[in-house]
Amino acid sequence: MTKIGNTLIISFIIFSCMLLSFIIFSCMLTPVMGAAAENEIRIADNAGDWGHPSPYLAYGRGPGYLRMHFIFDTLVWKDETSDLIPLLAEDWEYIPEEEVYIFNLVNNAKWHDGEPVTANDVAFTIDYMKEHPYGWVMLDSVDRAEAVDEHTVKIYMSGPYAPFMEDIGGTMPILPEHIWKDVENPMDYVEPGAFIGCGPFKYVDFSKEHGTYKYEAFDEYYLGKPNIDQLIYVKTADTQMALQLGEADLASIKPEMAETLTEEGFVVIAGPHYWNKKLMFNHNKEPLDSVVFRQALAYAIDQDEFVDKSLRGYGKPASHGLISSESQWANPDVLDYPYNPDKAKEMITSLGYELNDGVFTKDGEPLKFVVLVSMIGTGGQSMPDRDGEILKNQLENVGIQIDLISLETKIVDQKVINWDFDLAISGHGGIGGDPKILYEKVTQVPGTKASPNTARYNKSEELNNLFDDLMHEMDPVKRLEAVFEAQNVYARELPAISLYYPTWYYAYNPDAGVEWFYTIGGVSKGIPIPQNKIAMIRSNAQVEGEIEQTAMQTTDSAQDTPMMPFLGVFAILAAFYMKRSGRKP
Repeated sequence: MTKIGNTLIISFIIFSCMLLSFIIFSCMLTPVMGAAAENEIRIADNAGDWGHPSPYLAYGRGPGYLRMHFIFDTLVWKDETSDLIPLLAEDWEYIPEEEVYIFNLVNNAKWHDGEPVTANDVAFTIDYMKEHPYGWVMLDSVDRAEAVDEHTVKIYMSGPYAPFMEDIGGTMPILPEHIWKDVENPMDYVEPGAFIGCGPFKYVDFSKEHGTYKYEAFDEYYLGKPNIDQLIYVKTADTQMALQLGEADLASIKPEMAETLTEEGFVVIAGPHYWNKKLMFNHNKEPLDSVVFRQALAYAIDQDEFVDKSLRGYGKPASHGLISSESQWANPDVLDYPYNPDKAKEMITSLGYELNDGVFTKDGEPLKFVVLVSMIGTGGQSMPDRDGEILKNQLENVGIQIDLISLETKIVDQKVINWDFDLAISGHGGIGGDPKILYEKVTQVPGTKASPNTARYNKSEELNNLFDDLMHEMDPVKRLEAVFEAQNVYARELPAISLYYPTWYYAYNPDAGVEWFYTIGGVSKGIPIPQNKIAMIRSNAQVEGEIEQTAMQTTDSAQDTPMMPFLGVFAILAAFYMKRSGRKP
């Protein structure tokens, strides 16, 4: 073989080895590069439309608030232990002698349009929401707010307000003054400015038709850019299937599938019992306006049957005092109503009804109600259940005729708000957070929109007085006493009857980069859904450190490992060639 031929062969071998090394090196980098490029989280939801993700436009249930809270930040927030942690406010104090809260804000927060967040924005938000009541926050105990300097704000109270830190500090979304100062009617404001916040994510898109939401990470977020680049809500009929098919990274699942999904590599989290299914009454109609009759209904209802048949055992009977039995505020000795249909019949008879052929009548008219039902479930997920059927059988068993009407949740909500109903099966969370929920779900808060799960019951002077203590008693021991007694009186008056707490399960893909969790007491003022935004920002430094370390390790190994195949292959081929040519290596 000629010298030129040998040179060509050697050149070909060197080129081939270099190409092989490049391919191997590229393959080693692909997982790291791919992880960075595919930094997206998808959350499955089968309801879809929860309103525009802006404070005044979001639907008034928990999922609506959560769609908004990724964009707008509050002064303080909750981590998974329910402890209040700094958010826009880096520290704060309460001065009881002056009845004033002082918040010192972080100095590097920006609005999504680049403007700085200042104390003026906080003071403006309070003034604006006092003029235009925001359903999630009650400000009648706040007198005024003033900016002391660019990053210090004082909030003056008109009197003691015990739930202030959770109810206002940790729930009220701060609005940018430079945008909202010219908005006269917030309910009609759907311009781009309505979605400018200072939270970890920027608004990209909301499709009312498709029920989808899209957000992107705010690069200049004051706590550091979120761990993910995009957050997307996708509407799907089967959230669990979407998770298993890789179309979603977080989804509610059927309880009986928890073990299977765990085996498939998903992380399954079981929720605390901060959500209750309950029976709503129209207190403007007889005999539902009678305490005795409502107590009779409580005895007629077998909560265990609901748990066994409607929940398939995945849940527990609810307290008749509304507050979750797992809350730190729960009265362990609250008044109860053991299932006793005979006692229920006796109490109904005491009201002048006669039992004829298994049906109670009065003045020749049968005792009959229409019950509105929907597929409302915790987390806003529509779930078929047997609640209506079970309730119908139980009440007819004690002589009450029942007609069931099944409607969409939002239609049932509106009928309840309009008092266009007899009985309705509804549900809500918040019962694991501050006990202010007792007040909110019994009495219509002045200046706020009517809630479909608020009884709007003010007939008990004793209960109203206890609510006054519950809301304004600053001594923790005395406040707890008032909360315990309020639960007893609630259980006696029964503005509504809580039926059960479902045990709800979510599952997520751990490879997607977010470790989701249930917040003790619920997100914000008690939302029992594992979508706390802290999950995507709290470990920012840690995740960045891990990425940097991974990159360093990959770079270091790239200096050795990819070259090893190149050198090894080259040495073998070169030796083979030299042997064939009679040369020594």
